Amino acid sequence: MAIPAQLVSKAREHVDSGAFFAELADLVRYPTVSDRPSGRVAIEAYLDEVLTPALTALGCSVAIHPNPDPGGGPFLLGTRVESPELPTLLCYGHADVVDGHEGRWSEGRDPWTLTADGERWYGRGSADNKGQHLLTLTALRLLVAETGALGFNLKFLFETGEEIGSPGLDEFVAANRETLSADVLIASDGPRLDAATPTLFLGARGSVRITLDVDLRPDAYHSGNWGGVLRNPATTLAGAIACLVDGHGRVQVPELLPPGLPDSVRAALTGLEIGNKPGDPALDEHWGDTGLTAAERLYGWNTLEVLSLGAADIERPVNAIPGRARAMLQLRYVAGTDVGGVGEAITKHLAAQGFSMVDVIAEGSFRASRTPVDDPWVGWAKGVLDEVSERPVVILPSFGGGLPNHVFTDVLGLPTLWLPHSHPGCLQHAPDEHLLASIAREGLVLATALFHALGRRGELA
Repeated sequence: MAIPAQLVSKAREHVDSGAFFAELADLVRYPTVSDRPSGRVAIEAYLDEVLTPALTALGCSVAIHPNPDPGGGPFLLGTRVESPELPTLLCYGHADVVDGHEGRWSEGRDPWTLTADGERWYGRGSADNKGQHLLTLTALRLLVAETGALGFNLKFLFETGEEIGSPGLDEFVAANRETLSADVLIASDGPRLDAATPTLFLGARGSVRITLDVDLRPDAYHSGNWGGVLRNPATTLAGAIACLVDGHGRVQVPELLPPGLPDSVRAALTGLEIGNKPGDPALDEHWGDTGLTAAERLYGWNTLEVLSLGAADIERPVNAIPGRARAMLQLRYVAGTDVGGVGEAITKHLAAQGFSMVDVIAEGSFRASRTPVDDPWVGWAKGVLDEVSERPVVILPSFGGGLPNHVFTDVLGLPTLWLPHSHPGCLQHAPDEHLLASIAREGLVLATALFHALGRRGELA
């Protein structure tokens, strides 16, 4: 059932009139930084003063739940039940943001004040995730205003610690399976394929942080007097890294790779172009596994990246062999990869190459997960979105970053549909984070169409 033309017009007008910008400005002004004590105060205010009224206006009952993990903040759940016989939609968003990086934004911008420069709306959280969950809330509100009902039951879960790894989310969801039970998850986070391409992604890569530590002695020794007879920890570390991932980005440890690229994933990624848009960095066609396309490497495969590397003082080196060298690596991995023994596999591999003096610590973060490309919900959603989009919607089996998608697929057993409303160059987590007005305009139409179609599924059955 096609979305009514007047509903499409109202969605576009809501953005073009400045109403959406004004609402987003009110959200951005809360400095909800989850890794700061002051941010925790702002988060509580954001839940009480912004999200609770927004959900209440949708006819939801609202409850705030404590986090089972003392390192995390509370959870907020809004619930609207129209009929037990209707399908139930679970939505998700996160209220927290990363540090504002005050004083580092262009043109002297304040990260907590939404400012417009043409189609770019600058502000911390504008893209990640306040602008995105505001689009979801607005689409639901427009649907109720137009039709008088959603046509489905709604559960909307907000967490307050996604930017610090979602502490307590797994435990909270597991303990509240019945309360959070639904038929499908539809949420918005992460970027589109590019600014111009409507995108639906079905999961996310996971990540494991790997610390390599070569701590050989407490002191540094003169390189002229001792060079050639003392093991250099920095040289050792460089060699150890090179036997894990070579100088061209190719992973050298089989245990760090997925078992293969499923045919359904390969088919979904066929023909997708990565990068080559204004503001994108230049891709290196010789980097990584060159037997895969760029899209397959980014969305369907694993990568091992060096995040930081150091020994002594790089800015003021002295003629001495350092005593210690350290590096932080990150394995970004797709669903199907067994990461339970990553630390042991790396330690064993390094020892076989003569690097038993390298200490290894592996710490996991978000787990990889994805909804199958051929899941019926995926075909339904693409069909709906293609009807209102000016170009075909791209399906990504996973997006390149990390999200707590696994709590919905693995704990709740739900198909997951992520409709992102930002783009790869939005600079989330950095100064000058911004939301594109063009994406907000189109995104509100897409979200409204999807929710409208969900509410009318029963009429088509």
